[in-house]
Amino acid sequence: MRKKNRHGFTILAMLLLLATLPGQAEAGEIETWAKAFQPSALSLREQQDELAWFARAAAPYKGMEIRACAEGIPTHKWEAAVLAKAFTDITGIKVRVDIIGEGEVVNRMTRQMETNEKQYDIYVNDADLIGTHLRADSALDFKGFIAGEGASVTNPRLDLDDFLNLEFGQDYEGHQLQLPDQQFANLYWFRYDWFTDPTFKKEFKSRYGYELGVPLNWQAYEDIAEFFTGRTIDGKTVYGHMDYGKKSPGLGWRFTDAWLSMAGAGDKGLPNGLPVDEWGIRVENKVPVGASVARGGATNGPAAVYAMEKYIHWMKAYAPPYGEYMDFFVAGIVPSKGRIAQSIFQYTTWLSEDAYTNPESRVTDSHGNPLWRVAPSPHGKYWEEGMKVGYQDTGSWTLLKHSVTGKHRKAAWLWAQFCVSKSVCMKKFLENKTPIRKSTIFSPKLDRYEGKFGGLITFYRSPVENRWTDTGPNVPHYPSLSAQWAKNVGMAVAGEITAQQAMDNIAHDMEALMETMELPRYSPKLNPKKSRDYWLKQPGAPKPPVADQKGQTMPYDALIETWKHKG
Repeated sequence: MRKKNRHGFTILAMLLLLATLPGQAEAGEIETWAKAFQPSALSLREQQDELAWFARAAAPYKGMEIRACAEGIPTHKWEAAVLAKAFTDITGIKVRVDIIGEGEVVNRMTRQMETNEKQYDIYVNDADLIGTHLRADSALDFKGFIAGEGASVTNPRLDLDDFLNLEFGQDYEGHQLQLPDQQFANLYWFRYDWFTDPTFKKEFKSRYGYELGVPLNWQAYEDIAEFFTGRTIDGKTVYGHMDYGKKSPGLGWRFTDAWLSMAGAGDKGLPNGLPVDEWGIRVENKVPVGASVARGGATNGPAAVYAMEKYIHWMKAYAPPYGEYMDFFVAGIVPSKGRIAQSIFQYTTWLSEDAYTNPESRVTDSHGNPLWRVAPSPHGKYWEEGMKVGYQDTGSWTLLKHSVTGKHRKAAWLWAQFCVSKSVCMKKFLENKTPIRKSTIFSPKLDRYEGKFGGLITFYRSPVENRWTDTGPNVPHYPSLSAQWAKNVGMAVAGEITAQQAMDNIAHDMEALMETMELPRYSPKLNPKKSRDYWLKQPGAPKPPVADQKGQTMPYDALIETWKHKG
């Protein structure tokens, strides 16, 4: 019989228990890092408990090295610089994080999917690719993994219900193919101090017949852009709009990141329009059947052409002349220079940069409080209530199941969970303005930061936050289809083709690719062509031409109240 102590434990059981506890050095690292990650949605004691769990669960994988890949935005740079060191200190697992361009992330991941030769153990890949992953049967279902093989390495505090927009990474059946790591919205940005200036307000009302305020529709946005462009403020010529037009992969994102949806090209429905989504792709019974109007799509319909025409006109008439030669990465910082009145297409990830928040910035006061605000995106004349309002990117952990197995799969899952743990998520948000958890956003600890965030916390707490969504599951192969947008938008910006020709080309090129696809699940099968008139007379998208609207605005402080409470 095994010897027992007076409390009834065998000596072997005691030794096993001691073996699962973090060592003295690990305990010291846990305490140090828990304090470094304050404030947190968890108490300091709860943080230490969670980090201690990582140390115990990682014990079998200590000394391993895993490779991860992510795009070069502030959040991922912070993860690579701060969280990777913390994870290694606590678990003994080394993490190599390659920070590269978004386009190259997609390229490398696509090669790994096609060849099943491992380059990385795990990717942070936009949930925009969910349609690709579900059709290619490429990504690990995290829910299934948690329930089976991965149970021993799944954090008891993972709490999937606490994630914002968890559905972005789910397929049609609800399998969790991608897990949110960070997200940022594409919102309307404007100079609150200029918009509330009594002189400007009086002059705008006299000229346009309505109040200067946050635009509710595109006509108001255009009027405001015209009003500010060429004006001298603080001794400098300012512009009423900011955009970018350089031929680059990011020029495709400028459109696929819901520009057609903002114009109103697609159908009603959340998170994406059905049967026609924000790319103009029609899907029936989960199968893509066309993009052109002739097949029931909306990529080259009147609303899409309107979206293209407005984009080009505003950039050439109201944006700085150098905007046309800038790409996504450079243009995001330009409004911080103090010469831009508004931007309809502002990715909020850039707002974490010092250029927008530093007391020396040209868009903050002497205390670093923003002179700018973010607000709901104005929509085009084809938009209808019930449609998505704008875009929200969700960079998501994606593990390619056919090339990453065994210990590497489990170690990579531990790393992903560490980066989304409640212990670190609030700190990650405060550093980078990219939240993923409800417990972060709704924590009273954030209340005092709203003045520094220019309305961003209010946005994420709003019941209408779910109207900003990413590219949905209807897009059957994001890497190949998205490439068709950049080249054609670029030609339209350069004046080489018309807006109609650009959208015709995109619709044709996407259909030509879809026709050749042979995907494992829900592969495209194109509709037969019918007349343009036939489809424009059917309910919903594609939509026939509509009349122009009069500009509508609302004071920011009144609008933000509706943002808080509108369901």
